[in-house]
Amino acid sequence: MKKKMLFMLINMNIGGTEKALLNRIAEIPEHKYDITILMLEKYGGFLNAIPDHVNVEYVHEYPEIKGMVTNPPRWTIWNLIKKGRLIRVINFSLTYGLSRILKNKSIFFKYILRNTADIKNKYDVAIAYAGPMDLISYFVIHKISAEKKLQWIHFDVTKVGFDLPFAKRLYPEFDRIYTVSNEGKDRLVHILPELQSNIDSCPNKISSELILQMADEGDGFNDDFDGIRILTIGRLSKEKGQDLVIPVLAKLREKGYKVRWYCVGEGNSRSAYEFLIKKYQVEREFILLGAHPNPYPFLKQCDIYVQPSRHEGFCITLGEAKVFNKPIITTNFTGAHEQMEGLKMGVVVEADAWEIYQEIIHVVSKKLRNKIEISI
Repeated sequence: MKKKMLFMLINMNIGGTEKALLNRIAEIPEHKYDITILMLEKYGGFLNAIPDHVNVEYVHEYPEIKGMVTNPPRWTIWNLIKKGRLIRVINFSLTYGLSRILKNKSIFFKYILRNTADIKNKYDVAIAYAGPMDLISYFVIHKISAEKKLQWIHFDVTKVGFDLPFAKRLYPEFDRIYTVSNEGKDRLVHILPELQSNIDSCPNKISSELILQMADEGDGFNDDFDGIRILTIGRLSKEKGQDLVIPVLAKLREKGYKVRWYCVGEGNSRSAYEFLIKKYQVEREFILLGAHPNPYPFLKQCDIYVQPSRHEGFCITLGEAKVFNKPIITTNFTGAHEQMEGLKMGVVVEADAWEIYQEIIHVVSKKLRNKIEISI
């Protein structure tokens, strides 16, 4: 009889956590496990990438409570006032205020999920996969019946908004807590030493065979550029650090290097980056390609891969870039040294534009020398 396993996350947006889940599911024997993905919302460019044998379910009440979770409380209160729902204003305000005073977010989550039924099916394993995401952690503990419950942590808890009082109350209820790097484990243990025996690391899965196969299925670059192509993959957001490398490209162009920088990914910092691109006058050389479910043709065709993130848990795009044996420059986020260990053409630098620039100069100069030697 198959064991029943449930993974819970926000949605299937094109991101590292979602890709890591797809890679992990690909490694799970289909004949041994009945897998369910439970999402808060039906959204994301990876929805169609979910294998046919995986069950997909949604928290249908989430659209009604999403604003309470993601927006400042005053917005919720004002919207309720405009709708004339004064009793709900009072209940919401009292519940939210009490949860803040007692530093117990579970009080608030219990209130907003009061009309959300428990999941009917019982599972052998239920995993709060999009961690740290407090609502999902609470949901897995209180709304799902399972023999074992696991918490997955994908980010550096010292860099993201990690609610320590909430974790101290709820995380002991999980049978096991996993981080995606040894360094990430050390940082979590440092702030939750009482749970040390229950915390372990489990790196994200990378399928080299699938990546190489998909690299031959897409088109990749189509601009006929014959210089050095630099690639970065990641959500357009401050933590991913694309703002650090726009002035780097401007400096490279100023020094006469024939390079273009391409960014695969989408995010809420696009307009800010477009402003920087215009400010540094690199509109033709810094290309925002948008989100791509299959970025591997770009990885196969680029000359240098740069990961300028300010923080990560386990950078899955960095792991994927290693498959193609290209020069890699990455910033020193959590797990970076672990991932780059033993890589001959890889270097770790600080999240600093000047350090990134110097390493790119080193790699580009070497590549140009190689091209001249080959032509001679």
